[in-house]
Amino acid sequence: MAIKHLSIRIDEEMLDKLHVVADYEARSANGQIIVLIRECIEKYEEKYGEIVFGRKQSDEKNSPLQ
Repeated sequence: MAIKHLSIRIDEEMLDKLHVVADYEARSANGQIIVLIRECIEKYEEKYGEIVFGRKQSDEKNSPLQ
């Protein structure tokens, strides 16, 4: 799996709060963001099913994104 870079715009107060939470969890801010993204994806997949790439078009009609 390739590692990609992502830049985000975040206000200073939210960034400061992220650092507090990350420090409490003994993670870097980047590590904390990865945990939050994973949790978001897990919740989505619990509700809508596994996200699979390369599906046939007929399978995509069941996706909530269509």
